[in-house]
Amino acid sequence: MATIDEAVNTEPGTSRRRSRMRGGLVTVGTVAALLAAMGLTVLGLGAADNAVANYDASSWLWSAARSELARVNGVTARVDTRTEVPAARQHPMQVTQTDRMLILRDLNTGQVSSLDLATLQITATTRTTPGLGVNVALHEDAAFVVDAVQGVVRQLDPRSLSPVGEPVRYPPGITGGSFDGEGRLWIAVPSQGTVSAITAAALPATPASPGAGGGLSPKQIETYDVAEPAHELVVSTLDDGVAVLDRTAGALVTVQRGTVRPTKLSMTAPGSLPARTSGPKVPVTVPGERKVHVVAESGGEAGSFTVPGDGDRLTPAVAWADRFYCADEATGTVYSFDANGTLVDTIKGRATGPLELEVRENHLFINAPDAATARVVDDKHQVREVDKYANDVLGGDPPPAPPPPPPPKKPKVGKPGAPRGVTAAAGNALARVSWRAAPANGAAIMRYVVEGAGQRHEVGANQRSVEIKGLTNGETYRFSVHAVNAKGAGPSRSSNPVTPTAAVPDPPASVTAQERPDGTVLVRWPAANGQGNTIARYAVTASSAGANAPVGESTKTELVVPAGELEYGNQYAFTVVSVNDKGAASAASPVSNTVVPYAVPGRPAQLRASTVADQPGTVAVQWAPAEANGRPVTKYLVDVGGRTSEVTDTRATVNGLGNGQNVTVKVKAVNEAGPGAEATATARTVAEPRITVTGSSATATGATVTFTVDAGGGQASCTLSTPGEPAKAGACSSITMSGLTPGTAYTFTVTASNAAGKGTATRAQSTDALYGIATCNNGASGEEATYCDRDVSGRNGNEIFSVARQDNNRQVGWAEPGMRLKAYCKKQGEEVYAYIYNNDKRSTWWVQVEYSGKNYIPWAWLNLEGGDNINVLPTC
Repeated sequence: MATIDEAVNTEPGTSRRRSRMRGGLVTVGTVAALLAAMGLTVLGLGAADNAVANYDASSWLWSAARSELARVNGVTARVDTRTEVPAARQHPMQVTQTDRMLILRDLNTGQVSSLDLATLQITATTRTTPGLGVNVALHEDAAFVVDAVQGVVRQLDPRSLSPVGEPVRYPPGITGGSFDGEGRLWIAVPSQGTVSAITAAALPATPASPGAGGGLSPKQIETYDVAEPAHELVVSTLDDGVAVLDRTAGALVTVQRGTVRPTKLSMTAPGSLPARTSGPKVPVTVPGERKVHVVAESGGEAGSFTVPGDGDRLTPAVAWADRFYCADEATGTVYSFDANGTLVDTIKGRATGPLELEVRENHLFINAPDAATARVVDDKHQVREVDKYANDVLGGDPPPAPPPPPPPKKPKVGKPGAPRGVTAAAGNALARVSWRAAPANGAAIMRYVVEGAGQRHEVGANQRSVEIKGLTNGETYRFSVHAVNAKGAGPSRSSNPVTPTAAVPDPPASVTAQERPDGTVLVRWPAANGQGNTIARYAVTASSAGANAPVGESTKTELVVPAGELEYGNQYAFTVVSVNDKGAASAASPVSNTVVPYAVPGRPAQLRASTVADQPGTVAVQWAPAEANGRPVTKYLVDVGGRTSEVTDTRATVNGLGNGQNVTVKVKAVNEAGPGAEATATARTVAEPRITVTGSSATATGATVTFTVDAGGGQASCTLSTPGEPAKAGACSSITMSGLTPGTAYTFTVTASNAAGKGTATRAQSTDALYGIATCNNGASGEEATYCDRDVSGRNGNEIFSVARQDNNRQVGWAEPGMRLKAYCKKQGEEVYAYIYNNDKRSTWWVQVEYSGKNYIPWAWLNLEGGDNINVLPTC
């Protein structure tokens, strides 16, 4: 594993050419997160070079829920390769890629991995400080690591991951760090109000060994003034040059071929830019207004448009093929606007959450890292959906999407409150004014205004310190500070009085910082030399990516920054200023080491506990990842009914519980600081089914039982049974059993079964009696015509006997044709041929009927109701 020392000092770099812009104000959209990477793929491999052509029009997209990378072909809009990244499930990931290399940085762990695109194997890894504050930039064979907190830009040899020459050094708190189309790396320095370009050194013929630069170093070749010092800046590189958004002044500056062009914008909230802009127009997104301003590279606003919807969760709009694409992460929707700002397409997503838009290989790739789908937009603006979990690649179904969070309550919006802790310290003909953040009151703070000594300075919202120069030693000054948001200027707060003097103390010689598990940061330094005066206090400033802000003062040689004062997961470094008992302040100390504040994780969100329908004594638990709060979540403690288990996923199935048991579920996330707050829910295991019979009915040969089933949270199957008959399966609401004996009393049992067991209920029901119609057809002529006529002497039709044969001595009567007779059973007897009586019906079966008691009639002379099926009758 290769590692690189990230600790650097902040001494100024070599001399530089400066082009001072007068009268223009600029703003830079925030690069949403500066990420870090130090490992790169090895170049020069023949297999890799040959494989590059196959990767045209493709982009690698991250899936956090699967911990996978999917290579999406822009032409086919299909995943053609997928590879797993170990131990990175649910982690935010930076994916940086060129045609030759792919680099990953896990923000939770700081692990950086290089992927060989030919073999899909990890070829190098390294560790960086976790969190936000370091960024990797790639262009062809040039690789840079930008440490925004320390202000150090270092080139790496991608073949060995070793440094190339000496780094370029800036003051702490820089921003930017991406290449333009001409291969220049652009860096903004908010504390100076400048932007500069760096070119890469040529790589040595052989991979450089660690620490050996071979005399080659990257160079800072251009520097331009684009804003007043201490303004908040964000950078978007262009095809040739750079765009800088001055969020404090509400202006965009483009720098191209040595020409600086400012464009003032009407903005009432902070704006943002994409890290890279393609084409001649730069979109400036103002999420708080849901508005996008379009600025031409040559200067001047080219138009503006409003994005539909509510809220401020818009990502920076991306220019692509004469259109602008803007994503709303609150709804998962991407809106497409034409060059005139007219909405021409709405691309609806399947889930809310982060959305990443990148123009690559003549396609726009839209990735939702927390969801199963992505989208590809070609240069004709055809949109196609991509299944990142496609079964024909690796298989498996995506996890169910968690329910959307409830819509946030809209805060009341007003002017900002007064800044806190406004202090001033005197220097030699200058004063340093610092303050804590003012309450925003529902609208993001755009800038702070510092007034005093006849001067007025506008300072970025995250640059809460400014030097007031040109003062007279021995004269006393007082300064006021107020904040400005979309609603206007808030109340001001005044500093202590200060008197500039040449008798200033020395700064502390060094500063160290240590993050602690309780969320605090301990900053320490040795006592400074007061140069004849007593050191009364020390003022501590924190530097992060693109920001410098005071965090407190101390009369000791240490300061504990309270938990929550600094954002967990962000990288910070610190400088200290000594202030003597005369109010005179030193210069800033050297910058400290970088730390990442952390605390115990947040409470797991959207906890759901549910019955597992097909397993006894089991519940399923699922939740959304907890906020890591600066350190990766290593596991979750899941307590179900007092039984605790450890899992690394965001789901668990717990068995071994009782049937029908109500349990309380508790889930805590654990990181380096320990377990966080628990989320709770309740669930019930599967219980045995309970049946309620609601009714029954019958025919002569069948019976139906109706019922309801409480399945106990499981999946029930139901049967109906009675002694002597096979059980009949059916729906758990009504089952009919056929093939029963007419006129018979039955006891039916309904059984419902699930994973926990069985439940039963009984019902008594008798089948209906069976009837038949006595039938005799008169012959066509002759004596046969009288067979059905009782008035003729001798034998008459439909005779009924006490035995199963035609015995005149045993005849009990005669059934008139059409008479309905109740049937009891069947009995074998004398064969009777009823060609006259009943359409040639011929049988040896006789039917016992109700006629002067129980007596017999030939089945040949009787048509049974319901199909005339003799087999439905039992045998006598």
